[in-house]
Amino acid sequence: MSMTTSGNGPRFGLPPRPQPPGPPGEPAPPGWPVPPGWPDRPGAPEPVIAPARVWLSPAGWPAAIYDRLLEQRIVMASGLLDGEAATRLSAQLLTLDAEGDDPIRLELQSLSADLSAALTIMGVLDVVGVPVRARAGGRIGGPALGVLAVCDDRRAYPNAVFALAEPRLDLDGRASELAAREEQLRTMLDTLYLRLADVTGREVDQIRADARQERLLTVDQAIDYGLIQGPVQAG
Repeated sequence: MSMTTSGNGPRFGLPPRPQPPGPPGEPAPPGWPVPPGWPDRPGAPEPVIAPARVWLSPAGWPAAIYDRLLEQRIVMASGLLDGEAATRLSAQLLTLDAEGDDPIRLELQSLSADLSAALTIMGVLDVVGVPVRARAGGRIGGPALGVLAVCDDRRAYPNAVFALAEPRLDLDGRASELAAREEQLRTMLDTLYLRLADVTGREVDQIRADARQERLLTVDQAIDYGLIQGPVQAG
């Protein structure tokens, strides 16, 4: 894009003004070509053309994109999966299940999860009556691995990394309350680890030990571990 300047400031996108023959200040002869955007009289103020906006972000575009994806039976899950997000994701999965018999593609992108929210989605996926094909990208860590594990088909993009890790919780309250919450946490963790052990074919104790050590797996390592079945295929 060309830029010219004058006393009135920068001029974007304008070609140089052609100078007509004759003394300066005299009117241009009839038919003298003037580029679009310029005044037709020599000496008149040059027009100011604002630079074009390269990226337009109309209000509501993310919702429109998600609606288009849902029409293709594609569900997105990214960021932190908490209770509110789990409710929305459950509604999307159950709606698609009720609307048709074709498989659902579940895109897991850089997903982490609260333990209770992950178990909620795992329970929903258990009752969905159509195949769910998970596609993982970015870092999938902690309880979010349970969401991946319950899907019928599990594949990963080249940039994916999988983090076996225990959830981090802040517990406070009276001693009796803490004891009850710790017992509930152990039960929920056992449910998660049992599911991971079932899909990977490994012992629960190994899954628990790897989570305590916060073991990281590349795509190839996750395939060997049994967590996913292969990479995402082109096309």
